Amino acid sequence: MELLQLQYFRTVARLEHMTKASRELRIAQPALSKTISRLEEDIGVPLFDRHKGKIRLNLYGKAFLNKAEQALRLLEEGKREVADLAGLEKGGIHLATSNLDRLTGAMNEFLALHPEVNLRISHVSPAQSAHHIASGEADLSFSPLSVEQTDCAQVPVLSEDLYLAVPLGHPFAGRSRISLKEAAREPFIGYREDFIFQQMNDDILKQAGAAPRYICRVDEPPAILSLVRAGIGVALFGCKRGENADSDLVFIPVEDPGCRRQYYLAWHEQRYLSAAAREFRDFVVQYFAKNGPEPGMGLERRVSK
Repeated sequence: MELLQLQYFRTVARLEHMTKASRELRIAQPALSKTISRLEEDIGVPLFDRHKGKIRLNLYGKAFLNKAEQALRLLEEGKREVADLAGLEKGGIHLATSNLDRLTGAMNEFLALHPEVNLRISHVSPAQSAHHIASGEADLSFSPLSVEQTDCAQVPVLSEDLYLAVPLGHPFAGRSRISLKEAAREPFIGYREDFIFQQMNDDILKQAGAAPRYICRVDEPPAILSLVRAGIGVALFGCKRGENADSDLVFIPVEDPGCRRQYYLAWHEQRYLSAAAREFRDFVVQYFAKNGPEPGMGLERRVSK
């Protein structure tokens, strides 16, 4: 059994389409089919069900795919570990995040100090970022959701308060603080209902006994601010203290308790982290400690029993 066979099999299993797999792998389809057939001969059972030119991963194939992915992941970790030990390179970092804007400053400073590091970023949902860590697809994740996976560790690195964003000239604009119940009398701008920040905001509003009327829902934070700036409504918006300096908007502190979000940096404790990934992890923690997260934010670990 050859390493190339496993790599080809993984791609065919994922796509369940020989032509698409051959294109992605950039090899001729007959050569790919022959490689898969030879692998099946080595194992002694068919890994795919074939019918009228279509292929589907069968029960044997699913069992073998799980082990093949583990083997390929371990081999990749071994290559990275040996490279680190040999001092050939600092290695690469695969980061999964749903909130790239919050990490831009830290990444820029880190890459300026370490231009040789290869940083790869996957922009995914918070739930997907946790999966990427658990499956080994990513080295680190940065997310507003706490990772509930066993064998994972995380550290809360950034805390941001929620403010009520109103346009300049709004009746609330001169207020030093405001309650969510009072704010909920105004028309609200929000995110889509399935958006993680909206779900967090809904929980906070529910706890405060506030039920605002949403007149518009959007996908991105800049769109929320644009609509608030235009006077269409008000919105809950997260930022660090003093972060937003917008002459057309006023950010009023919310007096209800719990109006705060935390962002977590997470990794899998049982998988190898390259020197670059370890250095980036420590740098991010130090960066946010220096640039304004709230005090008292220590390491949280979830380790399998």
